Amino acid sequence: MMAVLSTPWIAALFAIWFCFLYLSYKGQPKGLWVLALANTGERFGYYTMLAVFALFLGENFGFKAGTASEIYTWFLTMVYFLPLFGGMLADKFGYSKMVVIGILIMFGGYFLLSLPLGGGSTAVVAMGVALALISAGTGLFKGNLQVMVGDLYNAPEFADKRDSGFSLFYMAINVGALFAPTAAIKVMEWGQNSFGYSHADSYHFAFAVACVSVVFSILIFFLGRPLYKHILGTVKEKAVTASAVAEEDPKETKERIVCLCLVFAVVIFFWMAFHQNGLTLTWFADEFTATKTSGLQSMMFDVRNLLACIFIVYGLFGIFQNKGTARALAALMILAGGAFLWMMFPRNGEVTSISAPIFQQFNACFVVMLTPVSIAIFSWLAGKGKEPKAPFKIGLGMLVAAGAYLLMTVCSIGLPATDHPNHVADCSPDLLVSTYFILTFAELLLSPIGISFVSKVAPAKYKGLMMGGWFVATALGNKLVSIPGHMWDMPLPVVWGALMGICLLAAAFIFSILKKLNKVA
Repeated sequence: MMAVLSTPWIAALFAIWFCFLYLSYKGQPKGLWVLALANTGERFGYYTMLAVFALFLGENFGFKAGTASEIYTWFLTMVYFLPLFGGMLADKFGYSKMVVIGILIMFGGYFLLSLPLGGGSTAVVAMGVALALISAGTGLFKGNLQVMVGDLYNAPEFADKRDSGFSLFYMAINVGALFAPTAAIKVMEWGQNSFGYSHADSYHFAFAVACVSVVFSILIFFLGRPLYKHILGTVKEKAVTASAVAEEDPKETKERIVCLCLVFAVVIFFWMAFHQNGLTLTWFADEFTATKTSGLQSMMFDVRNLLACIFIVYGLFGIFQNKGTARALAALMILAGGAFLWMMFPRNGEVTSISAPIFQQFNACFVVMLTPVSIAIFSWLAGKGKEPKAPFKIGLGMLVAAGAYLLMTVCSIGLPATDHPNHVADCSPDLLVSTYFILTFAELLLSPIGISFVSKVAPAKYKGLMMGGWFVATALGNKLVSIPGHMWDMPLPVVWGALMGICLLAAAFIFSILKKLNKVA
């Protein structure tokens, strides 16, 4: 009965939430929601695949931790490095065109990865080709879509909404990432139980989900075209861009590029620390975290409960920030979310099993949940004329990330040595959930704000290139993710302490050049 009741409740909550968002943030350009939803579909597929990819490398091919971490991080590196070239192509041939070509290439990569070819040399080659296609497609799609979002805010009436717009964009795409780990786990179980596939072969069912998701993404992109077609490079728009390029002072252009490169240097180390969620933090979940939970704690591991909590948070903010219909919808969200949680509360000593990939849902959950919090805080500061500029927020994000690894360092003292892939301890799941909460707050201070900063500061002639530069910094950070992977046989406080120290040094660097960065912010 509970399963039957949950489906209409989830559908109702989504409908209410959509109406609430539309009424609460109607000052944003309408094209924002189309481009955000297009990215939601693509990110859902990507994170469904990524949620199980590191474990797939070990189980399907028998790769050791070092080898698996190299493959994992090289893939992440290329996913975020190739937008540099995608941006160059888009600056010349058009952003929308590159977005479409990119998602078609991605589909080919996910389709190849979804084929159950076993664990031999043929399967290894096929996986390599699939990863190359996904990387190339993402390189054409991701950065150029975000340039299009930035172009929506070039109009004077939207200029002061750029940071909040990118925060909403970031929130929307993380809705896809929120459901990805659950989708991966459930579709794998479906393949095993319904068709008799082995656990190793069932990974391909998770990869097949990505094929479907990118189809939805491209459909949304095409169907919503009327809401963003004004930024697609008409004769008038090209004339405006050409005029802006002609008016740019070469000295100022150079200064802007230098400042962007300095920010890129800092965010390298953030992504090195942050993207441990798919590697060492997943290994920690697999080896050191309890595999069973019950009571209130167990409710965190059902994505439907997280969704209900998200709606309650938005409802609470809506009660105080809105009037009329929006306030009524906010109250309804609180009541509906609370009623759903009451129905789902575990009774009769129910025990829930925890699978390591499920922890990756918390980052996306907290992005969505904390977005109205961050927007409200900075809107309040802006009203008082005290909102910090983007570079300060980025430096603060690095300090917060250091705090996450301080928590991991302290709580890992006394744990036994790692022995991947054996389970050696049963730490409380609350440790990893708390770490993801802190890392997510750091991410919201750094990632959407950083992307907004690039879209604002980048010279008109190099918008695609500079957005690609942001992703190159992310790529380099992703490559460095493998370093803690190679340290995995060391004492855990050493692994987490190294990440904490790196974040602190990066924060110190950006605060030391804050005056220079604020000149162009």
